[in-house]
Amino acid sequence: LEAGTQVVCLVGKAWDLHVTEALRTDLDEAVLMASETVEFFIRRGIRVMFDAEHAFDGYLANPDFTLTVLRAAHDAGAERLILCDTNGGMLPTTAARVVEKVGAAIPDAVLGVHFHDDTGCAVASTLAAVEVGAVQVQGCLNGYGERTGNADLCSVIPNLVLKMGHEVIPRDRLARLAPIAHHVAEIANTKLDPHRAYVGSSAFAHKAGLHTSAIARRPDAYEHIEPSEVGNSPRMVVSELMGRATVLTRAKEQGWDLTPDQAASVVQRVKDLEHEGYLFEAADGSFDLLVRDTIGDRPRFFSVESFRTIVDGTGDGGAVAEATIKAIVGGDRVVVTREGDGPVNALDRALRAALTPTFPTLDGVRLVDFSVRDLDSSDGTAARVRVRIEHADADGTWGTVGVHHDIVEASWEALVDGLVVGLIRTGVAGVAHP
Repeated sequence: LEAGTQVVCLVGKAWDLHVTEALRTDLDEAVLMASETVEFFIRRGIRVMFDAEHAFDGYLANPDFTLTVLRAAHDAGAERLILCDTNGGMLPTTAARVVEKVGAAIPDAVLGVHFHDDTGCAVASTLAAVEVGAVQVQGCLNGYGERTGNADLCSVIPNLVLKMGHEVIPRDRLARLAPIAHHVAEIANTKLDPHRAYVGSSAFAHKAGLHTSAIARRPDAYEHIEPSEVGNSPRMVVSELMGRATVLTRAKEQGWDLTPDQAASVVQRVKDLEHEGYLFEAADGSFDLLVRDTIGDRPRFFSVESFRTIVDGTGDGGAVAEATIKAIVGGDRVVVTREGDGPVNALDRALRAALTPTFPTLDGVRLVDFSVRDLDSSDGTAARVRVRIEHADADGTWGTVGVHHDIVEASWEALVDGLVVGLIRTGVAGVAHP
C-alpha cells in the first residue's frame, strides 16, 4: 500500500493437499484467506489478479475445493483468475480440459494460465488453454524460470500472433523479438540456445543440399514463416551434406560472385576437411576464409615465423603458461612473449600484443568461447582433437575451427583464423609482408 501499487497479484492455495500439509490449516480458513485478502485491496481501489497455485493438480484431486477458492477470489473482486501448473506436470490435453471446466463452472470469470515446463509442454499447454478461453498468459522471456523453466514467451507470443491470430502485440513490434531475446540472454550472462524456436540462430538454418537448393528458389518451401517477422534471418549451414546452391547462396550473402566451378570446389574442399575432422556448422568464420582462399580474396594481415608455448609448474598444484610469437606485421618483425592462465590464453595474449599496435581495432574483438573435442578416443593422448573458438565484436559472433593431433596446434589454427575474421569485419586492409 505504501508503494502506491496499482495492481497486485496474490497467490493463494488451490490444492487441498497444500492447505492441510503446507499451511497446516483447514479448507474453510484457506477460502477465507483468499477472499478476505482480495477484499482488503479492492476496498482500497487496487486491482487484483489471483494466482491459484497448484490449480490444475488441485482440480484433479478435489475439484470442489479448487472451484470454491476460485469463486471466493472472483466474488471478492479479483479481475483475473490465473490457473497455475506450479509443479509443471500437466499435458496440454489435461490443461485444456481443466480450463474448460473452470470456465464453465464460473462463466463470468476472466481466466489466465501459468505453466512450468517440467514435461516440456509449457508452451503447448499455454496455447491449448488460450484455445479454450484463457485470455491472459504468464511466462518468461527465453523460458527462464525455476527448475526446467516457465512457458517461453519467445514461442508463445509469435505463436499467438502469427499462428492463432491474436494481436497480443502490434505486428511491427514482433520483429524486435529475436534481438531482445539475445539481449536478455546477454544480460543474464547465458548463451541463448541456438535451437530455440523463432529466436535461435538455428531456427531458420538449412543444411541439406535439397533444402538449400529449394530455398534459393522459394524461401517459403522450407520456412514456416518469414524469419524477419520475428527479427531473425535464414542461415545456410555448411556441412558435407550441402550442395552448390548452399555455397552460392552463402557467397551471395557475403557479396561474393562465385562461378559454379568455384562453388563445386568449395563443396569438395568442405567434404574433404570434414572427413579429416573439421566441422563448419558452428564455424562460419572458417568457412568464409575457405571461400576467400578459393576465389583469391583472403587479405594477408600478418605472417608467423614461429610460436612456442611453455608451461611451468609452480610446485603448489598451479601452473604458469608462457607463449612467444615471432611474426611479420606491417613489414616489421615482431617478437612478443606473454604469460597466460594456460597455453591457449598465453598464445591469445601474445598474438594480440603483436598485432594490436598495427591493428588497434582488435581491442573490440574478444574471445567468448573455447571448446575441445576428442576425435579419436581410442588413440589416447595421440588422438586428434577438434578445437572450436568463438569470437565476438559489437556486431555479432563468429566461430573458427582447428584440427590436429596437438591441442595447441589445433587451438592456434582456430585462434589465428578467428582474429583474421575479426580484422576483416572491421574493414581493415591487408598489409604487405614477405
